[in-house]
Amino acid sequence: MGKKHKSKPIVAIVGRPNVGKSTLFNRLIGQQWAIVEDRPGTTRDRIYGDTHWGGREFVIVDTGGLEVIPRTRDGRFKKPPLAEDSRDFIQEMQQQVTVALQEADVIIFLTNVQDGVTTADRQVADLLRAQKKPVILAVNKVDHPQYEAEALTFYELGIGEPISISALHGKGTGDLLDRVVAALPPHSAEEAEEEGIRVAIVGRPNVGKSSLFNRLARAERAIVSPVAGTTRDVVDTRVRWEEKSFIFLDTAGIRRKGRIERGVEYYSVLRALRAIERSDVVLLVLDATEGVTAQDTHIAGYALDRFRSIIIVVNKWDLVEKDAYTMVEYTRRIRQELNFIDFAPVLFVSAKTGQRVSRIFPLVEHVYHERFVRLPTSKLNRIMQAAMERHTPPVKGTRQLRLYYVTQPALDPPTFVFFVNDAELVHFSYQRYLENRIREQHPYEGTPLRLIFKSHEGRRSNR
Repeated sequence: MGKKHKSKPIVAIVGRPNVGKSTLFNRLIGQQWAIVEDRPGTTRDRIYGDTHWGGREFVIVDTGGLEVIPRTRDGRFKKPPLAEDSRDFIQEMQQQVTVALQEADVIIFLTNVQDGVTTADRQVADLLRAQKKPVILAVNKVDHPQYEAEALTFYELGIGEPISISALHGKGTGDLLDRVVAALPPHSAEEAEEEGIRVAIVGRPNVGKSSLFNRLARAERAIVSPVAGTTRDVVDTRVRWEEKSFIFLDTAGIRRKGRIERGVEYYSVLRALRAIERSDVVLLVLDATEGVTAQDTHIAGYALDRFRSIIIVVNKWDLVEKDAYTMVEYTRRIRQELNFIDFAPVLFVSAKTGQRVSRIFPLVEHVYHERFVRLPTSKLNRIMQAAMERHTPPVKGTRQLRLYYVTQPALDPPTFVFFVNDAELVHFSYQRYLENRIREQHPYEGTPLRLIFKSHEGRRSNR
């Protein structure tokens, strides 16, 4: 029970605002390299993307995309970072880089030739030089030959040879990716599988991940023991409950309680990505006193893109003043904010008091087993026929989508292949409609479905 997932290396782009981090991110994943497409109904910004180069697959993370201005509990925006060279700003940059150093396999340190070497650049470089993590220095906005000589001045940062690039025009990005691939850790051999459902407890700092884990570990008949991790010498934790084995993956919330400095909250996504890669089931922990934040949305989106089963755990429920309608209203708001994972069950708990925490174990087991439910081909085709009768397939120009046949060739996650006249005619709204018709027959609670459309012309579209 439990499949050990091999993690893809993580490459983080760090640097000051306005040096072009997001432009470089879009260049690296949005052209000839692969990108996981957004799902229907999502409004989240893309901050990570799967890509490959030189025969290696890895994940690019735009730390600029993580710079979400925080809100206060009453919904107002807090003040953004101060001016570039202020002490507060430099401290914030150092904290961001610290998290990237802990969780990324390779770091791209992006600077801007048009600004020259700034105080913030020097401070970040000092931190990077003290670490053993591979760091690649890229000087952006070298859009004209006149800037080539100025790019050489970045040698003074002591990070090594700077690579001149133009993220906007694509200049030098191939050389940059060559350096990235050369710095990636070698392919690791698969390790022996550990029996048990692999569970990642993820969420922002201070939502109660550590308290929740500790409460789960003290559950009745629970036996806790260490399990060797698969990457970077982490230690996972096995918990046995009612003769069943659950392996909780080592995350910042479990093993590094209280270690996260203020200001690094928005970079905890890097830690979540690592744990989600290796999991079967994800517990997305929310703070009942704060609701859903942009960072929660990012983490949920990554779990969905990896087709991991998801349970939304709303912690600190004991701190909420309640009446007969409170839970219904909270659920409605969560469904609205996280509408792209509307199949995920919502559980309200209090790690502090233990309220409903015992329900997590059977719910994890349930959503995990949903990954292995197979529907008969005959039933699937009846579903498809009824779906077409209820809602006529879309028309594009003079051509109408025709669905011929559907089958379920794979499990974990449940995968459905539709044979159609032209996969290009399948609009995402009709994909969602077909998915909902499948879930009417079996809910696949907590589990994403993979829908693949194949046309007779050999083209293929994935969702």
